[in-house]
Order: sequence, then structure tokens, then C-alpha cells
Amino acid sequence: MSSMEQKINALHRAVQTSPEYADIVPLFVGIYDFLHGRENQTGIAVDLPNGYPAEKSEKGIPLLTFSDLKVDREQAVAFLHGIIEVLIQKGQDNAEYLRHIGSALQEGTIEPSVLYAAILERHRAPINEVADMLAVPAPLVEYIFEIPLKTGLENFSTRCEAASFAGWQEKFCPICGSRAGMAELSGEEGRRSLACSTCSFSWPFKRLTCPFCGCEDPEKLSYFTAGEGATRVDTCTACSRYIKTRDSRKSDSDIPLEVEDLLTIHLDLLAAKEGFERGK
Repeated sequence: MSSMEQKINALHRAVQTSPEYADIVPLFVGIYDFLHGRENQTGIAVDLPNGYPAEKSEKGIPLLTFSDLKVDREQAVAFLHGIIEVLIQKGQDNAEYLRHIGSALQEGTIEPSVLYAAILERHRAPINEVADMLAVPAPLVEYIFEIPLKTGLENFSTRCEAASFAGWQEKFCPICGSRAGMAELSGEEGRRSLACSTCSFSWPFKRLTCPFCGCEDPEKLSYFTAGEGATRVDTCTACSRYIKTRDSRKSDSDIPLEVEDLLTIHLDLLAAKEGFERGK
């Protein structure tokens, strides 16, 4: 079963067991349905002329930079239009904004590669400039362009061998350099791994360390839970950020972490209420 099929099936199961998800699931099922079978059609390709240089990992340097990504604009625009159509069909509230973005893409006013670079390198200015120019919300612009970028990079990272990055202990992803989106505890000893917020690659990380600021002071590291679920919120008062962590020892679920993230939005709301910011 493909990763996309796992995500779709997990969402359908979530609605059956927890009807409160019925309002949000159709949107994401629609997106995943569109992505399924189109993972190679994003217009984003990885070009590594030197293969997998081991010295990068040894020096704590991510494998990819944006210069290693090749963007076919025609294919990228077609893919983005498909995403926009899904979002229009599934979420009518933003239809006018979405059509503005689609028209700008068609007219060549927006350059996808510029926004992909901005997202990957965490530069807000290009995203805000497009949002201001089109008079649309910046988070919507970022969300639309994140989808093909994540899809293209996840398609690449699934082919990367974890053993090639066995010694990686940095706070950012060894593949694309993005920050962790979630964490997971597994095995009898509760070994901790971080999952990339962009390409979904997982790598081992120290248990009692903030994955954002590196704080190791136990007085500043804590967590809280809500209900009986397997996912909790790990917090750091040194940087006021948090990461959601699934304890796989408490769950037999095969739900992909990306879907687990969607289905635990209530934890994000609780963390924000306590004054913590998500560390992505």
C-alpha cells in the first residue's frame, strides 16, 4: 500500500470512529485523492549530480538545497491548478482567493520556483509579496505551494536509506533541512525520532532535548496530554515552542504521522492557549 493510500484509509477510519472529524476530513481526502498516482507529476525533480555525498551528513549539512531541485514550470502550474480546483470544490469559503491565485499562475504573475524556494528556506518575504499583490491571505498562498513541494520531496525521501544518515543528530532534517513537524517514541526504551515537516523523513534525536532551541534543562522541558490518545504535546519554556509527540507504545495504529497531525488539531489549540508556538 502506498503512503498516499495509507493516509486516505486512515482518514476514512477516523471518521468512522470519531464523527467529530467529519467536517475536516473531506478536504484532506480530496487533496490526497488528487495526489494519489500523481506523486511524479509535481514538476519538481531532484538533481544530485554527485549522488549522496557522505561528507555532507558527517558535517551536519542537509543533503539538498533548493539549487538541487529542478522545476518544470508548465508541469508545476498544471499540478497547482489541480490542487486549486480540489480546494475550490471542498472549501467554498476561499473560492475567490483561490481563483485569483489560479489566474495569476496562468498569466505568469507568480513563479512557482520562487515560492518553493521561499518555503524550503523559510523566507517569508516572497510569500507575503505575492499575498499583498493578489490581496489574498499569506497562509493560503503558503498552503497551496507547500502541497506540491512536500509531495515532491516526500517522493524523493522515501527512496533514501535511513542508514545513510544513521549518525545524524541535528535539529533539522538531514534530507531537506526543514524543521521537525512531529516526533515519535518507539521501542521498549521509547527511542525518540523526529519527522520532517516537509519531506516526512524520520531521524533519531535525543529524548530530553528541545528539537528547536536545543535546551536540555529538565526544568524547562515538559509535556501535557488530553484524553487517552497516544499523542501528547512536548513543550519548552526556554523558546516557548512545542512539538506533538506520538507514543507508538500506546497505540497499534498505522496512521501516518501527517494524518495524526491533522487529527490532533485540538492539541495545537491547547498549546496555543498555554502560550506556546508550534516549532515548524
